[in-house]
Amino acid sequence: MEVFQHLATGFGVALTAVNLLYALIGALLGTLIGVLPGIGPVATIAMLLPTTYALEPVSALIMLAGIYYGAQYGGSTTAILVNMPGESSSVVTCLDGYQMARKGQAGAALAIAALGSFFAGSCATVLVAAVSLPLSALALKFGPAEYFSLMVLGLIGAVVLAHGSLVKAIAMIVLGLLLGIVGTDVNSGVERFTFDIPELSDGIGVVVVAMGLFGFAEIILNLESNEKREVIRTRLKGLWLTLAQLKQAAPAVLRGTALGSMLGVLPGGGAMLSSFASYSLEKKLARDPSQFGHGAIQGVAGPESANNAGAQTSFIPLLTLGIPENAVMAMMVGAMTIHNIQPGPQVMTSNPQLFWGLIASMWVGNLMLVVLNLPLIGIWIRLLTVPYRILYPAILLFCGIGVYTVNNTSFDVMQTAFFGALGVLFAKLECEPAPLLLGFVLGPMMEENLRRALLLSRGDPSVFATRPISAVLLAAAIVLVLVIALPNIRRQREEAFQEA
Repeated sequence: MEVFQHLATGFGVALTAVNLLYALIGALLGTLIGVLPGIGPVATIAMLLPTTYALEPVSALIMLAGIYYGAQYGGSTTAILVNMPGESSSVVTCLDGYQMARKGQAGAALAIAALGSFFAGSCATVLVAAVSLPLSALALKFGPAEYFSLMVLGLIGAVVLAHGSLVKAIAMIVLGLLLGIVGTDVNSGVERFTFDIPELSDGIGVVVVAMGLFGFAEIILNLESNEKREVIRTRLKGLWLTLAQLKQAAPAVLRGTALGSMLGVLPGGGAMLSSFASYSLEKKLARDPSQFGHGAIQGVAGPESANNAGAQTSFIPLLTLGIPENAVMAMMVGAMTIHNIQPGPQVMTSNPQLFWGLIASMWVGNLMLVVLNLPLIGIWIRLLTVPYRILYPAILLFCGIGVYTVNNTSFDVMQTAFFGALGVLFAKLECEPAPLLLGFVLGPMMEENLRRALLLSRGDPSVFATRPISAVLLAAAIVLVLVIALPNIRRQREEAFQEA
């Protein structure tokens, strides 16, 4: 009953005119950046962070959250009609969604993607509300040692679940940790790795790193592409499902929702991992796996439900423990920090309206997406006819303006350009930048909790092993390392990411 009382409070906040407006803006922007290939939610959130200074904290977070899960909806539209994933989590939707569109079933594919996402989002919202109370109560028992161990587990989990080489993922996290310590040490007042550059005395901004690696780099890489796109057009009246298609898709939606809800909570998880895992599961459970890749509706229903559920349950570690588990959640930490809000269990008690208002807004935003997305498909597809040479330089300009307005200094723009060039280099070397951003955000928090734990234990490092919760978290981290070191597990990991 307590959860329902809190949700009633949350809906009271989310249904105010101002917050409904920002939920709508977030949903529309999320769909837009999901439709347009190469512009992900991380880059968009980074670009919009400066605009949230003037907003109330709850309105800002509602808008940014809407961008994240709205991108999952928009990405499916481009994947189905153009065979080009607008968002990374929609990669697997291309495989069967585009084949359905070529067979004249584009309406059915779009409908099941929207309905499956709404069902998954609704279930995930309930799960977030239900889990938040007990997890926050547990988190209140956490001290510096427990938080440090939890962050170690989170970073190791991000390495295990990252795409590509494990060595490259570890290197990205280490580089992120090193970048995170640039600036003035809060304890001693000594400047570290600033190279006598005054602008670096306050450290490197999260907006600068995120915008460079995910915004500038993606735009430059997309300008290199000369790929021709064949757009399959559909009409609103064709957006319906037959009873047979619904019977085929319903079990996949349920499985995708359950799988996405579980994987979304894991460090490094979220929408992308959930969609890949769901496609693999549906293919293994199918009576005729050969249908996959040739227009199987389960190949659309499962991943689209999983990625939306995963996107929303990834808020659980952020809201209850204050730990970002992927690049988007790291940006949400930046947004909360801008408004002087310390992410973690204290938010529920110190600012319950923000906490429950954000959770309730997820359901409101999902409903908006269903109502808006299907009728506006024609508009989204027309956007794809805009030449890249016009679209991306304009986005680059707005990104530059957004970075400049954070501190009103051109040095930030130059830093962003540097990280943009670094992001292009990482792409050429097949290094995923998301672990770097996680390491960059978690690095200062890890250092602070490590120092506090050692200070309280008078320099005794055994405090991490003698405190029960900390010991369990470190043991889980060690088990993860040992498991991924096994050749069979490592081979299965690589196959899982390549299969889709």
